[in-house]
Amino acid sequence: MRADAARNRAAILTSARTLLIARGPEAGMDEIAAEAGVAVGTLYRHFPTKQDLVREIAEDLGTVIAEMLDSATARVVAGETTAVDELLDLIRRVVVDLGEARLLRAALSNLSPEPLRAMREHAAKAIESLIATAQHDRALRPGISADDVGLLLATSPGADVPEPARRRWAELAWLALSDHRR
Repeated sequence: MRADAARNRAAILTSARTLLIARGPEAGMDEIAAEAGVAVGTLYRHFPTKQDLVREIAEDLGTVIAEMLDSATARVVAGETTAVDELLDLIRRVVVDLGEARLLRAALSNLSPEPLRAMREHAAKAIESLIATAQHDRALRPGISADDVGLLLATSPGADVPEPARRRWAELAWLALSDHRR
């Protein structure tokens, strides 16, 4: 890919993510092209449909989440931290730092689940491993599952909620998950 084409593609993705977060699925392709500073034809050469564009954004987000989970697992295996601390950090990072991911869900709702299946499976395995270790250490309530953590994250407040409230939500979620027997 030529350098100018790569820059255009990056600008389109950045603008699309920003507009989809701000406006949801109503953000139009013309609007995205204008925000990116490219012609509509350039946008369609890179992404023939809006669904193609949204899929790329979803896959990028999936990569970020997978890398976060892989790093967390590696730190636990290396003995640098505990599984319970990594789960707490995961909840905080997704709810507070990646708050826009919740707003992006509306735009992704029309996307078939196939592009996200591998990311979901990878995330579930990593979270299950962290949960099993944390439960073994008696730091997490028995019976908590990856589905429970996923449900918490899926229903968490988004970037439209002030950061102090998102931080408090993460603290309350953690109190609900942690095992107070330790």
